[in-house]
Amino acid sequence: MTDHGADGERLTTKEAAARLGVKPETVYAYVSRGQLSSRRDPSGRGSTFDAKEVDALVRRGRREPSSGSDVIQRIRTGITLIDKDRYYFRGVDATELARRYGYEEIADWLWTGNLRAGVRFTAPAETLAAARRAVDALPAHSGSTDRLRVAAIAAAVADPLRFDLDRDAVLGSARMLIPTLVDALPTVGQRHRGEGRIAWRLWSRLTTERPDEASVRALDMALSLLIDHDLAASTLAVRVAASARAHPYAVVSAGLGALDGPLHGAASGLAHRMLSEVLERGSAAAVVADHLRAGRRVPGLGHRLYPGKDPRAEALFGVLAQLPAARPALEAAREVEATTARHVELHANVDLALAVLSVASAMPAEAGETVFAVARTAGWIAHALEEYEERPLRMRPSGQYDGPRPPRPLP
Repeated sequence: MTDHGADGERLTTKEAAARLGVKPETVYAYVSRGQLSSRRDPSGRGSTFDAKEVDALVRRGRREPSSGSDVIQRIRTGITLIDKDRYYFRGVDATELARRYGYEEIADWLWTGNLRAGVRFTAPAETLAAARRAVDALPAHSGSTDRLRVAAIAAAVADPLRFDLDRDAVLGSARMLIPTLVDALPTVGQRHRGEGRIAWRLWSRLTTERPDEASVRALDMALSLLIDHDLAASTLAVRVAASARAHPYAVVSAGLGALDGPLHGAASGLAHRMLSEVLERGSAAAVVADHLRAGRRVPGLGHRLYPGKDPRAEALFGVLAQLPAARPALEAAREVEATTARHVELHANVDLALAVLSVASAMPAEAGETVFAVARTAGWIAHALEEYEERPLRMRPSGQYDGPRPPRPLP
């Protein structure tokens, strides 16, 4: 019998199952997955369910297919739109944002919807000290992504409020975490006058070259352009972690884990080595031929989401073209693109543009991966904030079992 309590209509298990069009045992499966909440009936006869919650689940069921795997394919997001050869952050052309504003300003705007000119992110002394101790304990051969993952974990342990998923608390963690990741990296160059901005601080962790405003502006634009790119592999990992209500540091760690592969964050390193070889040998044709002869793809060319040019690459090339030191690497990149275009039309992607930046600035091959990871942290936080507003544990696809059918004898 339906109960109309002070807190609204409540349904019996049988009534909830009827509204949902499922069996009673399926109702309890929804409870176990966090899709419904239940309360013990005061009479002791089973459980009751909030009618409004049941109706909301019915409406979601009409919008979303029943297969769990399809839920992963239909993630609604208001962060990034990729449309032909352009991409947009919250409806605004992302390349124009990068030309007009700095990395911190765009990141903060993406999280809050409010643009704060000149906003700066700072790392608390205690948090940064913990991250530096952890990073310093790593072997000398550790990669940048290894260091960033360790720094994120150390920063989490230093923050006793990390489990607070209130929006303001998550934003506070984000504004602390990004500078902690950067400042925990070993310094290889001299610190300079612009150290307040993330790009200036990151520069001294990537190269011994003395920077100028134009060079750091190119690095800042790279950070801004790479903040987000819809549901890339690392971003999907972030949303799965956020769906399970992982705290923001753990969410970023999930993204860094997915990023640490040659097909995602490390792709620019391959392009860096290729450009270095082109400059050393003086011929893009010979280097491209070697890649093709070995059955390897030419790094830094083509992107499956852009039928034409990658807007991120074109925007970054535009800034690099103004730097005299970048001219040889930029010409080498354009020669690689032109050589390959004799057989197949593949345009330069952002990995090749990052490689021009890293080669021209005497950065190591993995510098592009570091830039990518730091930049994308802001986008991961934006996606986590969205996912925290969704029902928990919705990222639960169903496996299609293709093993031997039970029952089978014990081995």
